[in-house]
Amino acid sequence: MKTQHFKITTESGRLDRVMTQLDPTLSRSQIQSAIKAERLLVNGQPTRAKYAVHSGDELTLIFVEPLPITAKPQAMPLDIIYEDDQVLVVNKPQGLVVHPSPGHPDGTLVNGLLAHGQLSSINGQIRPGIVHRIDKDTSGLLMVAKTDIAHQSLAAQLKAKTNLRRYLALVHGVISADTGTIDAPIARDPKNRQRQAVVAGGRHAVTHFKVLERFDQYTLVECQLETGRTHQIRVHFRYIGHPLAGDPLYGPKKTLSGHGQFLHAATLGFKHPTTGQWLTFEAPLPAIFTETLTRLRQERDRHTSETTADQR
Repeated sequence: MKTQHFKITTESGRLDRVMTQLDPTLSRSQIQSAIKAERLLVNGQPTRAKYAVHSGDELTLIFVEPLPITAKPQAMPLDIIYEDDQVLVVNKPQGLVVHPSPGHPDGTLVNGLLAHGQLSSINGQIRPGIVHRIDKDTSGLLMVAKTDIAHQSLAAQLKAKTNLRRYLALVHGVISADTGTIDAPIARDPKNRQRQAVVAGGRHAVTHFKVLERFDQYTLVECQLETGRTHQIRVHFRYIGHPLAGDPLYGPKKTLSGHGQFLHAATLGFKHPTTGQWLTFEAPLPAIFTETLTRLRQERDRHTSETTADQR
């Protein structure tokens, strides 16, 4: 069992907040979990998160080694758009995690893909075949490598930015510009380690967008990724004041109800790893997305009719 010790030289506030400063790799939730499990001790004794740390206190953090995660085949329905001996393209539904993690050890897309057939081995036993990811509550297309040769080729295309990834997003507010580019670096949010944010010195991130349709209080946009940072579209649109509708992490509390953010990976294009043929795939919007757009159109048209009638 591994332990980490910290000697406090000045009074510096609540225990949980102090620990995020002492070890920035830890999230607030990890620290609070350690406190509840009595694995974060003050002068050898367990205490509460709001304990006021004093000069002379010694903090001891006890680490518990995580159980190894190995993805195992689990049969599940998969919406496979295309498949050959090298690659497959799958349409992932909202709510499905892409690969196992400590919080999601099974029941992921990778578990289903392993039950379906062969995957590349480059990403080991947790992420076999996975070349790129989309968030749990984002729906849409993913390219998956079935062989190591295919994996190397698809990963190289991502790095060279030669593949095509277009998303449809419903955002808060009415965007006045018809097109735009958001060029802003992204890193972990220093104020909330569960989120990403636009941070000076972060990783280069570029999102191009085009307005497809405007509603009374929302805008439907098509986004094309030039880079692929964690939560990139969600972070970028929050940064320009138009967070995604339904987004529980980056959006406002008052938003559209659904199954998470209204974000769909609608178009995917890449060069086939062995034939060199350019392939492009489209995935229809999930039902909750189309139903919401229909309702917004009806509200917009009704307001337009009422305004026209008032002006007569």
